Amino acid sequence: MNDSKTALTLLIAAPRGFCAGVDRAIRIVELAIEKYGAPVYVRHEIVHNRYVVDALKEQGAIFVETLEDVPDGVPVVFSAHGVPKAVPAKAEERGLEYVDATCPLVSKVHRQAERLVEKGQHIVFIGHRDHPEVVGTFGQVPPGAMTLVETAQDAESVEIPDADNLGFLTQTTLSVDDTIEIIDVLRRRFPNINAPRSEDICYATSNRQDAVKAIAASCDAMLVIGAPNSSNSLRLVEVAEREGTSARLIQRATEIDFEWLDGVATLGITAGASAPEILVREVVDWLAERFDITEREVETTREKMLFKLPRGLEAA
Repeated sequence: MNDSKTALTLLIAAPRGFCAGVDRAIRIVELAIEKYGAPVYVRHEIVHNRYVVDALKEQGAIFVETLEDVPDGVPVVFSAHGVPKAVPAKAEERGLEYVDATCPLVSKVHRQAERLVEKGQHIVFIGHRDHPEVVGTFGQVPPGAMTLVETAQDAESVEIPDADNLGFLTQTTLSVDDTIEIIDVLRRRFPNINAPRSEDICYATSNRQDAVKAIAASCDAMLVIGAPNSSNSLRLVEVAEREGTSARLIQRATEIDFEWLDGVATLGITAGASAPEILVREVVDWLAERFDITEREVETTREKMLFKLPRGLEAA
């Protein structure tokens, strides 16, 4: 042991980092570049991670916020968060070739929304205003067919014209605990509300939150590697704090505040679903320069989910 370095135990949560939907979305952009040649335009960040976006830019991806920013005659990829129906319709109108990288679990929520509206039900949608996934889901149904609820307080006060003809759906990247609380309020106020047949919060979001809960009590502090606009990463910080552990979100190792680690003997580390493992290793290496680290991975479940690529890209 090196006596000049303070001992620091790292508890590394597993699962962490990339989920199947993120893996698939990144692969879609890479294969689109292989198939069509650079540049390939991507509407919105393919996933919410600066490192990933920059790596794809180097390969020939150009990220834009609207379809108007995509010139004629070039292919465009829609991000993993999903887009309103009007976007592919507009792309078709312009004759643009497009590839939809929407996560299949988000697409499942889109289809559920359509089915509820077809049945004549109003939808209470639990999610975060202006998040691209929420914007995309609202864009699957006619205006006014869905009402957004963000908090349990919203659920207490929301007014629904036909309370007996109601269903709810949720964003896939929410806090499991917060969502249960909101659903409990909705069920109390609207006893006939229709629930989705299966959980909308995606398996990866739930698993990463469970992994944080499993180590939080043993940690003096926790670092969550992810982007400030990544909903699932922000939820991991909240989960750690709810478990009584001080937690911070960082994008890269250089953002670690060593003063904040004063007195920390055991540090938890996890990564949001759009953060690559290379950033976890970067953080561990950065800490190893300052501390005498002991590293231990704590695995709560093993993920085996794989999603197929869109037709036309498999061959690439």
